[in-house]
Formats: sequence, structure tokens, C-alpha cells
Amino acid sequence: MPDEALTDLRDRLRRTRWPERETVSTDDRADWSQGPPLAYVRALVEAWEAYDWRRVEARLNAHGQATTQIDGAEIHFLHVRSPRPDARPLVITHGWPSSVLEPLEVMDALADPGDPAQPAFHVVAPSLPGFGFGGRPSSTGWSAERTADAWAELMTRLGYDRFYAAGGDWGARVTAGLAIRHTARVAGVHSFTPYVQAPDDPEAYGPLNDQERGWLRDRQDFMDHGRGYSIEQSTRPQTVGYALTDSPVGQLTWVLDKLWAWTDHEGDPAEAIDVQRMLDTVSLYWLSATAASSARFYWENTPPNEAGEIPVPSAVTIFPADMEKLPRPWVEHRYTDLRSFRVAGHGGHFPMLEVPESYVDELRVGLGALPW
Repeated sequence: MPDEALTDLRDRLRRTRWPERETVSTDDRADWSQGPPLAYVRALVEAWEAYDWRRVEARLNAHGQATTQIDGAEIHFLHVRSPRPDARPLVITHGWPSSVLEPLEVMDALADPGDPAQPAFHVVAPSLPGFGFGGRPSSTGWSAERTADAWAELMTRLGYDRFYAAGGDWGARVTAGLAIRHTARVAGVHSFTPYVQAPDDPEAYGPLNDQERGWLRDRQDFMDHGRGYSIEQSTRPQTVGYALTDSPVGQLTWVLDKLWAWTDHEGDPAEAIDVQRMLDTVSLYWLSATAASSARFYWENTPPNEAGEIPVPSAVTIFPADMEKLPRPWVEHRYTDLRSFRVAGHGGHFPMLEVPESYVDELRVGLGALPW
């Protein structure tokens, strides 16, 4: 990024027009029920003013960063080849509000585990269309299925005829699209958000245990109280894009609200994702000016496609602080060749950032057990 962009960011931060503090608590940091508390955001902005974006650029450039034109769009991706001759290709797809900075945290460990007994992978991590430093689609039609087709073409261009696929959030839907539309090429998939169409009767596919019933209560609470962002982005992405593209603090708090709500912590999201990693993600959205184009992915994919059997060998990990944890009988109904279903000890919706070592272990166990 040019120096002028970083100078402009710091200038805008210094000139922020602040709202009054929230009215729900006398403790400046304790109550997030009206959104990120003013004192917490002020502290983050102070850290952002002293933040080093060049560190992120160096990490991206050290991990095979490139772009290519596919189906009329410029696709941005990272690519790390394993030194192991037995390594197998793997494409990891991020979600929202995320980016390739998530798989960046786990690529090296997956590519070179340092233990010949552990599986190794050639890792490809594309940016979803309109996210980060790829091109922003100039016309409609970029569904999760079209994105899956683009990923299949990307893997072909990189020389990978057969591969594994993994991801969560929108990345899970792209991964499902790969499994359904490119079954002969996908050796297996891993998901930590295995979306399915909810049955009318929660026990239609089999009895649920107490833990799974608790998951469904959590999911219903999210559906009732936590989907405002999704409704806005799926109906008026351009509207929210103006606000977030013009205000760095607006962009910060739009993402921060989800980092608080969807991660594993006791009140402070920095317990789950450290401040520098939070600012990395927000800075990427800000500097690439992709608030509107990333929100538009919701508009393109609403309602999301959760139909169609996943016929390839599959592994699923449920992270305990995620907001949509689904019972195994539901998952088995769609993932018809489910080989592994595990519940992690910690982590939430951003496991590559929150618990990267755990996520790597889950991929090694889940994908490593699948046939090739």
C-alpha cells in the first residue's frame, strides 16, 4: 500500500467523530449489549494509530501471494508448497468478516509439520470474490457455487488435479459446492460450520443428546438476536458499504462486534484473538476498501444454498464458542460419507486465528484419515 494510504488512515483516526458512551453499564468495558463499548474502541483506535501494516505485507508476500483472472474476475490467493514429496493439495476458504489472513496463520504448519508421521499439504488460500486484494466483481452472479467453480479452475492452473478442501462460514459453503460440483476431483472435505437445512422436527434424523440440544438453543438465540449484520448485508450491501468505506472506526466496530460475539473468551475478545491480529483483519478490509464488495457476497447468496448431499469423505469439527453448532444426526443427513465428527476443547468461529494449533490438529486428524 502507498504511504499516502497509511497516512490517510491515521489522519482519519485522529479526526474521528465519536458517539456518546453506551448507557447500559457503569463499567466501560463490561457490557457489549449495545455494541462495542466506547472505552474499548478508543483504546483499539489508539493502538491502530501506532500499528505496523508493513509487517502484514511482508507475511503475505512471503506466502506465494498472486492473482489470476478466472471467469472475468481477478482472483487473489496465497500458495505454499510443502517440501514433502508425499504432500497432498488442500484449498482453504475463509468466510466473513475474515480474509486470507486466517489460513495464513496455519499454512506453514500444514505444509511442513516437522514430523514425518503427520500428513503434509500443499496449501492454497484464495480470497473470496470482493474480499481483500483480488478484483471486485463488476456484475452480479458470484454465488458460492460459481466461486467453487473458480477454485476448481485455480487448482487446475496450479497443477492439482485432485485435492482436499476445507473452510468455515462462507468458506464452508464454497467447500460444499466443490464437493457437489467437482466430486471426482475432491478427495475429501473438512468443515467447522457444516451447514444443513434444519428439519421441522429437531430429532427427525435421530435422537439428540443434551449437549446437542444446548447447541440448538444457542443457534436459535443467534437466529433471533444475532443476525442484524446479515440482514443488512444481504439486502443493502451498498448502503453499509458507504459508511464502512468512509470511516475506519466504522469498519473497525463492524468487525469487532463479531470478534466479540463469536469467539471463545470471558468478556474481552482480545483473550481469543490478540489486538494485533484484530487490527490486521480490519486494516486489510480498510486498505482494500472492500466493505461493500464483501457485504455483497451476502446479497449474492441469500438465501444460502444448504441443499444437496455432500457425497465425498468428510470430517467435521465443532468449536464450542461458535454460534451455529449443529447436531451430528443433522450433519450426517447431508454429509453422507462422514468419517470424523469431533468437538474441540476451545475456540469459536475463527479457529485459525483463535486456536491455530488446534485447527491444524483437526485438519491433520480429519483429512489425514480420509482416503486419497
